[in-house]
Amino acid sequence: MILPFSELKQYQGQVAMVDGAFDPLHHGHIEYFRAAAAAVDVPLLCNVASDRYVATKHAPLLAEEQRAVVIDAIRFITYTHINRHDTETILRELRPKYYVKGKDWDGRLPEEQVRICAELGIGIVFLDTILDSSSRLLKQFALQTQSPA
Repeated sequence: MILPFSELKQYQGQVAMVDGAFDPLHHGHIEYFRAAAAAVDVPLLCNVASDRYVATKHAPLLAEEQRAVVIDAIRFITYTHINRHDTETILRELRPKYYVKGKDWDGRLPEEQVRICAELGIGIVFLDTILDSSSRLLKQFALQTQSPA
């Protein structure tokens, strides 16, 4: 179920939140979702980065609505939300029971996100599920398409 921002408050304390751009979506993301769902005792909400955010990294491959539909169909995800704000705003509005990130974020999570989680009693869970990187895949693809055949 894809939720608008206006409905997030209804799920306060009832979900765990994962987030990212997921552009392109790859097997590492699926493992992240699987491990997150197994690690928590509540449904999983995936906070999908907006096209505006993705465009700061690279041109979006799939539009935010398309990424949300694909992610929402993954069995480990119960709710999906397109983040047209910033993560800090979503953490304050949703107040998930847990904020689940990959282990690569341990010690690198933005200070404001850590502070918000501490203030609101949101547990931060780090998962060691790093199998690949969308950035690496995009760079590899760019190299392959630029190489002479």
